[in-house]
Amino acid sequence: MQRWKLTVEYDGRPFVGWQRQDNGPSVQQSLEEAVQRLSGEVVRVHGSGRTDAGVHALGQVCHFDLEKPFTGLKLRDALNFHLKPAPIAVLEVEAVTEDFHARLTSIGRAYVYRIVNRRAPLALDAGRAWHVTRPLDAEAMHEAAQVLVGQHDFTSFRAALCQAKSPVKTLDRLDVERQGEEIRIHAAARSFLHHQVRNMVGTLELVGAGKWKADDVRLALEARDRAKAGPTCPPDGLYFMAARY
Repeated sequence: MQRWKLTVEYDGRPFVGWQRQDNGPSVQQSLEEAVQRLSGEVVRVHGSGRTDAGVHALGQVCHFDLEKPFTGLKLRDALNFHLKPAPIAVLEVEAVTEDFHARLTSIGRAYVYRIVNRRAPLALDAGRAWHVTRPLDAEAMHEAAQVLVGQHDFTSFRAALCQAKSPVKTLDRLDVERQGEEIRIHAAARSFLHHQVRNMVGTLELVGAGKWKADDVRLALEARDRAKAGPTCPPDGLYFMAARY
């Protein structure tokens, strides 16, 4: 039995999310079915993080155990063949020891959120970025974002259905930068609450639009009340970038 670590990218639009569900296709299900088609084995694919419906990934990490012998290159190419036509690509395959676990042994996860800030509609990035037409001040957004960096009770930025045992998380990075018409929000932490990144971005958008100040973000954080923070932004612009081990 060999444990395999995969690095995967995917377009989240056709999926109900990473996790296998009864209400539609998932990334996890697609990978498990591809493994079964190529090997005949029924496996469970474990991901480093559960992305929601419509959320994308450039560096999702997952693992599974397989009895049938493969080389890494052959397994990668065979998986990509059997994944067609799903918009999922296996980028790297690595043989690892059985003590590796994509979720449990990860020491950090990184996301990027993309906002395209312009009046004109999105021809190429529709479904792959949040289209915000009102002007946004990225510098003000970055300043306000620093209020959230560090260890805090993030109840105000936590989804109602979040299953985490504690709302306390340590946010290592929350940087906002503008590149022409695009604003990117970089978030990094050991782990995140359900919808935490999207709720933080929705709040920072209010700052960028001049509706809120950094102190308003601080008050929302301290309130420990989801109703006091900004709205949940759409999944379109969120990308799972990497997991660290």
